[in-house]
Amino acid sequence: MTRLSWTALVLLMSILQGPGSSNSGHDRSRNGNSNKNNFMDIRNCFKQKKSFVVVDSFYGNINATNYWRQRSVGGPQPRPPGCEAGMEEIKTPDIQRPPEHMSPWKTKTKVNCIVFVETNGIELENYTRKIQDTWPKIKNNSNILKLHISKWHIDQRVHMYVLYGTFCNDTQLNFTDQGENCSFNTTDTELCHIRCINTDTVCKNSAYGKKECSTMAPNLRNEYIIDINSTTTNCINCNNPVKKPEEKKVLNTTLSEKGGEIIPANAAKLMNDMSNLAANINGSSAEISVGEGVKGVLVKETHKDEVEEVLFAYQSPNDSINIIDNTETLKTFSRAVMLPKEAFDKAIAQNVSIPFAALFRFINMAKDEKNSTVLGNEVLAIEMGAAIANLTDKINIVFTNMTYRGIPSCHSWNGQGSQPNWTSDGCVTNVTKHGITCQCSHLTFFAILMTPLNETISDSDFKNLTIITQVGCGLSMFFLAIVLFMHFLSRRIKATNATKILINLVCALFLLNLTFLVNNYVANLNNSVGCKIMAALMHYFMLATFTWFAAQAFHLCLSLYTGGKIAIHRYILKIAITSWILPSVIGIVLLCIGKYGEQVISYQNTGNAADRVMMCWITDNSVHLIINIGYYALVFLFTFTTFIIMMSWLCCLRNVKGAKAKGEQSSINILSVMGLCFMLGITWGFAFFAYGVFQVPALYLFTILNSFQGFFLFVYYYKTSRMLPPASDEKSSSVSNITDKTSLSSFTNPYSNWLS
Repeated sequence: MTRLSWTALVLLMSILQGPGSSNSGHDRSRNGNSNKNNFMDIRNCFKQKKSFVVVDSFYGNINATNYWRQRSVGGPQPRPPGCEAGMEEIKTPDIQRPPEHMSPWKTKTKVNCIVFVETNGIELENYTRKIQDTWPKIKNNSNILKLHISKWHIDQRVHMYVLYGTFCNDTQLNFTDQGENCSFNTTDTELCHIRCINTDTVCKNSAYGKKECSTMAPNLRNEYIIDINSTTTNCINCNNPVKKPEEKKVLNTTLSEKGGEIIPANAAKLMNDMSNLAANINGSSAEISVGEGVKGVLVKETHKDEVEEVLFAYQSPNDSINIIDNTETLKTFSRAVMLPKEAFDKAIAQNVSIPFAALFRFINMAKDEKNSTVLGNEVLAIEMGAAIANLTDKINIVFTNMTYRGIPSCHSWNGQGSQPNWTSDGCVTNVTKHGITCQCSHLTFFAILMTPLNETISDSDFKNLTIITQVGCGLSMFFLAIVLFMHFLSRRIKATNATKILINLVCALFLLNLTFLVNNYVANLNNSVGCKIMAALMHYFMLATFTWFAAQAFHLCLSLYTGGKIAIHRYILKIAITSWILPSVIGIVLLCIGKYGEQVISYQNTGNAADRVMMCWITDNSVHLIINIGYYALVFLFTFTTFIIMMSWLCCLRNVKGAKAKGEQSSINILSVMGLCFMLGITWGFAFFAYGVFQVPALYLFTILNSFQGFFLFVYYYKTSRMLPPASDEKSSSVSNITDKTSLSSFTNPYSNWLS
């Protein structure tokens, strides 16, 4: 069919359907606005899923829904696109709508648009890549027709009915729509062929054939090729998933100072100007260079309803940043950034005119006040022209195949101030054997800071401390279990208030040791929910243990003050509620705000997985300092003051009773002091001295004493329980009787026997 006859048909259909429903290649080349309208028409056309693609000698499109609806009952009819017909055969149809049974095109197939594609056409090369990717192309090589489509058609799940041949009429085109079953079906006659192609099934899972594509068409760019003459499903994927930006821009902006370091404030100003830069880019993406050590990529999407996630990746700090099509390809790069669709949705909700995403990499940025070490000396910044925060689908920043020393931790900076103020808020660090993943809920500057925790501890000391802790915790659990067994077995002896408080402390300490021993096993399961629950439980029992230390000290002071006559109603119940409930409130709050997770403890400060120990614990160091260190500091201050008071009381008591044999006094004093220390948790205070030259000795003392805390409490409970008389009717005794029963020679610990 000649170009002239089809042009006449297009013009006729335009008259029948109204203005703007038909466009041709000539119209687009003469008028920029027509080009824009035509582009939008064809996008909407393919979004309706089903369309005719006519192999012809020009470009154009018609609204097929109106075209078929206007067919009349009698008289010569306008032939469907692709039919060979002369101008003399086309007559103005009757606009009267035919009965339902007389309209086979309406009942058997519902095709929305007719798109005319010029065979071996080159006109589209004059337009932007967005327009080129939306229009299908037809290549004829030795009478073999090949349809070229883009990833856009596959993402939209377009159904195409490709028409080609020398003669098509109503009868031959009266086929039944295949619907969702359309894959690579064909309706053939001698002179007319219709190929039904579902782009979602034909090409979606095809792998990129770099070698085949380079041989077939070396200059081919990001297309899928389908041989429509073939009778079997086929699709050659020539869409390179690693894409370079369309444009290159160099900005004349000074970011570095004389020493070569990038000034953080200048970097923040650069990112704030991204909206203006996005408006001045003609294409959909651009590579941006801003002096040495600063490279970036900006991607924009003019059609808000088509915004999807954006993937970036690069191999080394000196490489350009690539735009990636799929997550599988990301795994081949050592650095990757994944921006979720939710981030674009939030930007659009804030009335961003053109959705865009800009990723910049800054090498050698000036350090913060703490002189923090940044992994790879790389700082990444993401800007989208809006304040993006509280994302449920997090931004992922992945570093793989990295060699590093220390413990990595993901941090962010909001771009304010003259120096970075790195914080871990809003970012979660996941360290695996493959690499480091930062999951952040907001946009800003990002960096992975390295914390060398074991600078002053040798590998052998670290391993020794680990072994001592594990063995000591196991022994402590064993002896604490014996204490609980003895207590509940000896129900004939009425327990004093002091004993009841001691048993609660034993329970808390037993559960703390248990959760500590199973913590590493749970962490290695790689179950984030289980790890968070494990961290919350261990933290709760640790805080409960601290609280019962304080309860012991409180009971001592109160007993001394009242002379052993405590008249508080339901005294033990009130102490128990306070000591068990208060830590649970703290644990629940931290669990709700997401402060628990997986942490990594390094053996040798290397990046090797074999030298790391996984642990479920608090992920925010600030929370750890405030809650754990601060909470115990208050407890330690109270219990240590009580310890000094009790030791002074013991000295006064010894002067009143008189001295015994020196050897006997010495052994009794040691046992008394050790008993008080473990009941009041004084030994945990060695952690305050684990700095500088005292670090290694303090850690050994802290680990050994606290690991065997259960054993000493068992010895204390065993000796004091043997001194307890059977329960009597008297609920209290005088201070003089208490004092008389107290004797250093019989090792009656002041806590149990004088202060009941």
